[in-house]
Amino acid sequence: MINSSQVLFFYLTAYIDSWALTYLYFFVILFVYVFIVFSNVLLIVVICVNRNLHEPMYMFLCSLFMNELYGSSGLFPFLLDQILSDVHTVSVPLCFLQVFIVHSYGAVEFLNLAVMSYDRYLAICYPLQYNTRMTPKKIAMLIAVAWLYPFLAMSFMMSLIPVKLCRNQINKVYCDMHSLVKLACTDTAITNIYGLTATFSTIFISLLLILYTYIKILVVCFSGSKQTRQKAVNTCTPHLASILNFSCAGSFEISQSRFNMSFLPNILRIVLSLYFLTAQPLFNPLIYGLKMSKIRNICKSLI
Repeated sequence: MINSSQVLFFYLTAYIDSWALTYLYFFVILFVYVFIVFSNVLLIVVICVNRNLHEPMYMFLCSLFMNELYGSSGLFPFLLDQILSDVHTVSVPLCFLQVFIVHSYGAVEFLNLAVMSYDRYLAICYPLQYNTRMTPKKIAMLIAVAWLYPFLAMSFMMSLIPVKLCRNQINKVYCDMHSLVKLACTDTAITNIYGLTATFSTIFISLLLILYTYIKILVVCFSGSKQTRQKAVNTCTPHLASILNFSCAGSFEISQSRFNMSFLPNILRIVLSLYFLTAQPLFNPLIYGLKMSKIRNICKSLI
């Protein structure tokens, strides 16, 4: 039996060592990370420096892009270091920090998307009352809740990680909560129950709010004018695409964590686990930057 206070590092056993392709992997990952940082920072700067973009929808987008930087920065520098390493190990403090970042990133993403759906609901269903309902104070409160709740929930979750461990091998390319819990020798029922409850409540509440708002939007669209339908399509299409993309990524990650996926090839399991942390940072800047005319025109003039 190993006491986690005496463990210095964990082995990451999912890496495929192919010396001939090491530098190819490194430069591909580096290119993806540079693109993510550049595109998300560019859109944050565009929104912040242009006063005509200081509207609720763009403030929520800015929060979304900041979360993409937060989540990808918890993965890509770590991956780059591991690809060039001969032995794939991670120290205990760094592993715990990565667990915190990975899971809080996912929760913040879902809550941000839920808040954005509520904003679109008010803009389309109550256009005349939108400015009085979506005040700066309310915008700040919604963004604060989307960030603070996951951080507080994960802080409590980290305190439930078992102290006594039987192994120090993690069969992934990065650390996550379920992989750590599976190393425990002691009963992990409380940790598993809390983890499932926190995950289900965050996802369920977010998706329930998104479903409710889009049902209301559809009702207004079918009973409204052609102009109303066109406005709904233009503003909701990027958001719906982002929700579907992240829901698929989250489903892959939860399935891998909770079920035995050993029948899948190792390389496919690696790709699916990385998709959870790379899908949104890559996808969102492209879909919002290209689809939303205000952002697209400003980016064109800057470039």
